Amino acid sequence: MTKITTIGLDLAKRVFQVHGVDATGAVVLRKRLRREDVLVFFTQLPPCRIGMVACSTAHH
Repeated sequence: MTKITTIGLDLAKRVFQVHGVDATGAVVLRKRLRREDVLVFFTQLPPCRIGMVACSTAHH
């Protein structure tokens, strides 16, 4: 797998959307995660930049 350098994480109440790109900006990962799977997923990744955006119901 190509090295992920940046992750975009869309926060929501139950299901999070993850989008990862490599150093050239090519998409290398698209994944839906349930809330309980987020911590496990990120502990298995090497260090990278993470940007988060919350939908309107994420903090409801």
